[in-house]
Formats: sequence, C-alpha cells, structure tokens
Amino acid sequence: MTEIEQLTRQALADIGAAESPDALEALRVALLGKSGSVTMQLRSLGALPGEQRKAAGEAINRARDAIGAALSARKSALDEVALDARLATETIDITLPGRDAARGGLHPVSRTMERIADIFGRLGYELSDGPEIEDDWHNFEALNFPPHHPARAMHDTFYMRPDGSGVPRLLRTHTSGVQVRYMQDLLAGGGAPPLRMIALGKVYRSDSDQTHTPMFHQCEGLLVDEHASFADLKGTLSEFVRAFFERDFEMRFRPSYFPFTEPSAEVDIAWQQPDGSTRWLEVLGCGMVHPNVLRSVGIDPERYTGFAFGLGVERFAMLRYGVDDLRSFFDNDVRFLRQFA
Repeated sequence: MTEIEQLTRQALADIGAAESPDALEALRVALLGKSGSVTMQLRSLGALPGEQRKAAGEAINRARDAIGAALSARKSALDEVALDARLATETIDITLPGRDAARGGLHPVSRTMERIADIFGRLGYELSDGPEIEDDWHNFEALNFPPHHPARAMHDTFYMRPDGSGVPRLLRTHTSGVQVRYMQDLLAGGGAPPLRMIALGKVYRSDSDQTHTPMFHQCEGLLVDEHASFADLKGTLSEFVRAFFERDFEMRFRPSYFPFTEPSAEVDIAWQQPDGSTRWLEVLGCGMVHPNVLRSVGIDPERYTGFAFGLGVERFAMLRYGVDDLRSFFDNDVRFLRQFA
C-alpha cells in the first residue's frame, strides 16, 4: 500500500511539472500503458494473499483514477496555453485593407436591353411584358398573319403539346404579341390612344448557326395616335440608333413586307469597317401598323394610325461590343464575360 501511495504522489508531481503535450503523453504511457507502473501493479495482484488482494486492488484503482484525472486536467491546461500562444501570434490587424473579392458584372445582352429601355424611356415609351408561352391568336392571328404564312410552319416555330383546352400554344416567335396584349389591357381598363410602349424579352425560333440561336431577345415598339406618320417613325428610329451607338449614321429605309405593318421597311445603317470602308447593315424592321391589327383589339383604324418597329437585341450587342459570333453570348465562357464586368 505504501508503494502505491508513493507511486501516486510521484506521478501527480510529474504530471503537474509536464511542460508539453509530448512530455505528458510519455508520462501517460509510462504510468497507464501496457507496461506502465500502474498497469504492472494491477497485474501483480494475483500474487498477493486473498485477504490483501481486495484492499490492494481498491488502492490501485483509486490511484489509476487519480492519475487519469490529473492527466486530463494537465492536457486541458497545456492545450489552453498553446491556443493562447497561437492566437497571440495570429492576431489580425483589422486596420489593414481587405482583400478585394472578384466582382461580377451584367451580361452584355442585359446591358444592351437596359440601354434600349433607357433610351426609349426618355422618348416616353412604357416598358411592358407578356408570357413567353403564347397562344396562336396573340402570336399570329391578331397580327394579321395569314393561315398559310411560313412563320406558322413547324420547322420555324416551337409548338406545345395540346393541353386539353383546344387553344394552340407555342413559344412566342416575337414580342409583337405583347403589343396586342398592351392595347387590349389599355382598352379594357377604360383607356384609349395615344399610347407608346416597348416590349423586351426572349423569343424562340427553330434556327441555330453563327448568327442565329433557338432563343434570343427582341425589342418591339409601338406608337398609336390620331396623326402618327411614317415621318414620325423615321425620326424616332434615327434618334434611337444615334443615341444607342453614340454617333451619327447615314440611314436608309428599304421597302419590305411584314404582315402586321403596311407599308413596311427595313432599316439599314452605313457601318464603318475596320479597314475604313463602309457597308450597309440591316438593323431594324418597321412600318405603319396594319389596320387589321388595330381592328383585332378594338381600335378604330379610321381615327387612329400607328407605327411599329422591331430589333434583335443580340444584333445590337454584337455591333456595339464588336462580337462576331452570336453563340459567344450563350457559351458562358468566363473569359468572354469578364470583359464586360
């Protein structure tokens, strides 16, 4: 019993004097390991007489528990000292400038749409929106598309599966349907022309190559008033093109055909090439609103006239930013997009 008491006192003294986790671990092995002093005392119990074995066993177990508790307490104390020392050396100077995080930016197509909306907003046009899944009436019928028009063909338009309502539905092929809905909502709310609006959004065509994608963005504009003229249309588009590109252009209006306008025109601008030469680029389609379109929404074409125009947002983005492949806008290549951040 005396030997156990001496062993315990010495062990507790050594544990209290341990200055490092490694020294403490060496003590644990020497005392409680497989060949440790306390372990060997337990193994020697079998050699004692029966009347002494119980008392000695209890004494050894008390010693083992006391040593184990002392080891745990000393380990916690050493860990706390080590943590304090590490914190002291890792102090952060909060007065130092922070690390600049990588910054994102608007997509060039989003930038272009914001620019278009801002310019027409300053000209008094209201921005409107409509559904991308459209019905045949708003997308074609109300816009004076004849039943045999090629735009209605399956190879040009994404049609939806019938939903049981009997109403043909499709992914809109242009944002012109928003013009129809805008006029309907205006009249339903008790309003009447004059009106000015633009629609910006995604449209879908069954086409894909260097200058076409199955999904792209369009801007459609509409003005209806009692005295709207083609001269007003030309002035509006000239002002818009010059404001968008921030320079003057020679422009020309070529006769064309659209079911929802009559007369119709394509707008070309004289675009300067890198080599200094100039070539005509088609950038817009426009015309005076067809009387049938006004009739379809309940506006009297004998009293009111209007003009409409449409442009491809990506087309304007490519020209403004010098991009020669439309697919670059949709490849999500960070190296390309970072140029516009």
